[in-house]
Amino acid sequence: MREQLRNTSFTARERLWYDSRMAIVIAGLGNPGKEYEKTRHNAGRSAVELVAKQEGFDELVFNKTANAVVGKGAIGSENVTLVLPETMMNLSGKAVSAFVKSPKAAKNLLIIHDDLDLPLGTVKMVFGRGSGGHKGVESIMRAVKTQDFARIRIGISGIGKKHQAKKVSGEEKVIKHVIGKWKPSEETTVKKVLKKVAEAVRLFADEGIESATQFTNTR
Repeated sequence: MREQLRNTSFTARERLWYDSRMAIVIAGLGNPGKEYEKTRHNAGRSAVELVAKQEGFDELVFNKTANAVVGKGAIGSENVTLVLPETMMNLSGKAVSAFVKSPKAAKNLLIIHDDLDLPLGTVKMVFGRGSGGHKGVESIMRAVKTQDFARIRIGISGIGKKHQAKKVSGEEKVIKHVIGKWKPSEETTVKKVLKKVAEAVRLFADEGIESATQFTNTR
């Protein structure tokens, strides 16, 4: 599969990513503890938990050094490490940097996280972009000393005009929305989104970033 991809058209940045492939690390961001389960802020963590289940990973176990719940297994023909930080969101970099030791290794990193700039039902895959103000992503960029890694952004805002994000305003309301649990009326959409993200993860690991991006960013 990887040999076939050598003949596809890549941007210079994506080619650099492809040529430096090493061990794949996929991290789902969120806050630890039962109080945060099924909250909007834990969308990335929920997605990685679904990946572990669908791909038949052994039970994820706590890694004291990384302060994260970790699973090792295979997706397609590739060895993959799944990481769920057991730190609060804004300290996610400490867990991720235990497995990604250099900017070069970060080319093989995929971060999955919630995003207020996208409406519920929308997912976007990006590479090498700024954090957009997401504290967990900022923490990872500082820890691995680069922003050149892949991310899947899961929309958690309401749906406004022209399918744009209808964001809440005011710090208190934003916090309440982000750490609030999904409404019953949202759960069907959330399940579809997580299923799509899990498929994107499979493509990222087995075929590469170009296939995963094309799939993720197509409605």
